[in-house]
Amino acid sequence: MQNFLKINDNDNVVVALNAIPQGETITVEVSGADVRITAREEIPAGHKMAVCPIPAGGEVIKYGYRIGNAKEDIPAGAWIHTHNVGTALGDLLEYSYDPVAAVAEAQNAAEGAAAKGAAVKDSTEDVTFMGFKRPDGKVGVRNEIWIIPTVGCVNNVATAIAKQANAFVKGTVEEVIAFPHPYGCSQMGDDQEHTRGILADLINHPNAGGVLVLGLGCENSNIDVLKPYIGDYDENRVKFLVAQESEDEIADAVELIKGLIDYAAGFEREPISVSKLVIGMKCGGSDGLSGITANPLVGRFSDLLISRGGTTILTEVPEMFGAETILMNRCANEELFHKTVDLINDFKNYFKSHNQTIYENPSPGNKKGGISTLEDKSLGCTQKSGSALVRGVLQYGERVQTPGLNLLSAPGNDLVAATALAAAGAHIVLFTTGRGTPFASPVPTVKISTNSRLANKKANWIDFNAGVLVEDKSMAEEAQHLFDYVVEVASGRQVCSEAAGFHDMAIFKQGVTL
Repeated sequence: MQNFLKINDNDNVVVALNAIPQGETITVEVSGADVRITAREEIPAGHKMAVCPIPAGGEVIKYGYRIGNAKEDIPAGAWIHTHNVGTALGDLLEYSYDPVAAVAEAQNAAEGAAAKGAAVKDSTEDVTFMGFKRPDGKVGVRNEIWIIPTVGCVNNVATAIAKQANAFVKGTVEEVIAFPHPYGCSQMGDDQEHTRGILADLINHPNAGGVLVLGLGCENSNIDVLKPYIGDYDENRVKFLVAQESEDEIADAVELIKGLIDYAAGFEREPISVSKLVIGMKCGGSDGLSGITANPLVGRFSDLLISRGGTTILTEVPEMFGAETILMNRCANEELFHKTVDLINDFKNYFKSHNQTIYENPSPGNKKGGISTLEDKSLGCTQKSGSALVRGVLQYGERVQTPGLNLLSAPGNDLVAATALAAAGAHIVLFTTGRGTPFASPVPTVKISTNSRLANKKANWIDFNAGVLVEDKSMAEEAQHLFDYVVEVASGRQVCSEAAGFHDMAIFKQGVTL
């Protein structure tokens, strides 16, 4: 295996797959000719090395796109990182819709997705998973009982209820889970609306066979206020309890949950077309391999699922900055293009309204892993979208309606973004990581490592290793492997965080707390 990779023919950098020692000479194609380049210093794994001189102010090219400008003259063989390359991003930009080439490419990719990514299954095969059909026509991949607090004041009560109620789980019911959060009161404006919307989305999520909504009684987002956000609901599936109106809220709640368990235990897993699956896509702490292994692998998975009628959702808007035009030009129509422009500019204005620098990213962990600028991270991040057309653009808290690739407004924060994906309707979240993390979300969260070292070191965190793509596995082979794995998870296979008993949620807070 070679120690470096040149991702695109037009790149003026290579990425070290393993550390390149100072003084080691590599041979790489530059402008159509093989060129020998000697490393002027050690190039850490995942980091970049210049393959030709780059003048001060010149563009540093990776993935075939600019990831920043040189801060100084950079000779061939030099290590390229934050010390000598800076972002080229500015503030708000003007965008124009230029879909011709991008739409044609996406359409061709969609037509050939299965042929490119499926070495085993034919695209015409009716692939199914074993899921739960709900009376309202939705489908779930889990049959859990969820306790949703309306306000943080009853978080510990909700946790205590779940602990006691799990003793009564039976049949196909898998677990009783409480989802504590700090909000539901002392909020104003969008924050209050976001809390109500996200809670209602989770109450309506089909992975929950039954739901207990636990209120305090005096909070802003009390049960009576929340019900219009929930909309029509099955009284057998959703129960409500106001703690201030109960002499023993824990005992009363456990009795309600016993009834919910009886109801949910009536559901059995049965074959359901993968066209019903909704999969969220998110990345965490990145490294230099994120845009080479895990993210493009998820993109190939997305194309495969969409080719079978399924739905994927891409979020973390700040990590689209610098690569947003790629997504804009893949919008299926001009209305979606304008929605995507608003998606980007609204988040930029959010940064500006708090006097924060728009491009103040990547994180320290990202930089340590080899990511130098936000463009560098964004061009890797957006590869999770594959090559399909954008069919929907969702506001934070909005539920997915359109099959195919959707973009969702949410920040890059792992817990907030993953919760937003679940609230939007994702049955499962695919989470790529070069650094590793144990966190979970309200739905099964598949951790996909970018490198084998992480997968081997943190086997209790990592569910799928994309690092083999720079070893001995092909993208087509691993895309089918990931597709099959997701079908297994949808059919009941636990991911690492589920086996550990982890279930997290977080709501996006932007404004004043009273």
